[in-house]
Amino acid sequence: MGEGGRRLDSPSAQVGMEDIVPSPAEHLLQELQVHFQALTETITLKMEEMGNRIDDLQNNVTDLMVQAGIQNTDKEQMT
Repeated sequence: MGEGGRRLDSPSAQVGMEDIVPSPAEHLLQELQVHFQALTETITLKMEEMGNRIDDLQNNVTDLMVQAGIQNTDKEQMT
């Protein structure tokens, strides 16, 4: 018998054990969630960095066009 006079093989004891010890599938899902979150953060950071680099490139192209005497509007450059 377990704590409080309950039998360890009783349904109430088994439910308690499931709450305390996660199943292997739950553990795997938790690990996948952590890895997915880290991957999501990495991708988001890379996308922000790429966006900044594209903005810088666009500004540099505009500056070069001005230096070369080419006069296009920003809208024309985007197409």
